[in-house]
Amino acid sequence: MKRLAVIAVFSLVAGVLVVLWSDRSGERLGTEPEPGSAPWNMPVLSVEDVPPAWQEDFPKGDFTILSLSPSEIVTALERDEVTAIDEPRLVPVTGAASGVADIEAVVSINVNGDARAYPLRILMWHEIVNDVVGGVPVVVTYCPLCNSAVVFDRRLDGRVLDFGNTGRVRYSDLVMYDRQTESWWQQILGEAIVGTLTGARLEALPSRVESMALFRGRHPRGLLLVPTDRHARAYGRNPYEFYDRRGKPYNLHLGPPMPEDIAPLARVVVVDGEGWSLSLLRAEGRIETADLVLMWEPGQASALDSAFVSQGRDVGNVTVQRKTQYGLEDAVYDLSFGFAFRAFYPDGILHASPNQRELGVD
Repeated sequence: MKRLAVIAVFSLVAGVLVVLWSDRSGERLGTEPEPGSAPWNMPVLSVEDVPPAWQEDFPKGDFTILSLSPSEIVTALERDEVTAIDEPRLVPVTGAASGVADIEAVVSINVNGDARAYPLRILMWHEIVNDVVGGVPVVVTYCPLCNSAVVFDRRLDGRVLDFGNTGRVRYSDLVMYDRQTESWWQQILGEAIVGTLTGARLEALPSRVESMALFRGRHPRGLLLVPTDRHARAYGRNPYEFYDRRGKPYNLHLGPPMPEDIAPLARVVVVDGEGWSLSLLRAEGRIETADLVLMWEPGQASALDSAFVSQGRDVGNVTVQRKTQYGLEDAVYDLSFGFAFRAFYPDGILHASPNQRELGVD
């Protein structure tokens, strides 16, 4: 009975957080922006247009340097209200009593034989993990609103950066900051957009979003991220219930118009700015280009579908590898939503099924 009471409390907390998030972002969830308010139609503004709260919240930041209009950035939460994980707790994946179901999605990476998995059930509550894998400082990132999971090398020009959450989004995508200079970074691109490091890019590392079962099978000696305090968040719950069944993203997305060539929340496999719809890849099973091999197989639950991460519909596993003289090697890719692909790669080539636009979900 005590355990059921705890679960009930956390379920209530998760619901309250989503409601607060909606309220604190100006009731942007589920409403349309006013006609003519879209920032893609607005001129780039000067530094005088930077909200005073930016400097107040980030006193070390240099807001005289920007690569965009301040109006493109929306404040959703307070700085670090979504807390990054700086001291990750990892346990052996074999026999780990983690509560992660075999079908659940994890972000996996293997650097110098050091294989680690970061479950989306944890990442959706923290979004950023600063870690060292195989001797390489990395930041594991996940933006639930864009379904974008990318791992970056944290080294830049001879120093190691570590990252936190600004509480802001741009085109619905997480805006991170580095604690060394308090420059702001676009998660999906790994590019600094505000501050002294504006224009710099982090190196993306090959990683996969795969099921727990697949990771364990490939890396039986791998490590798995588990909560430091399993009661700190409602791990295993999806605070964005049925999000990827919506016709469009929440209205934190004050960005380019919704795409016309693909459903906004249809999943797209993105490699170097080129996209393949998940529906097309699932139908084909395997797609080969000059130097890429994309494959799909069933067995992974959507983390953004059901109220519980483990109960989401099966969207399958995607593998992207590059042909080299040594054989196939994992390539850098992202599996984000159609609206995010079009927002950040407006000129990117999209390969999709003829009826892809009519598909509400993958």
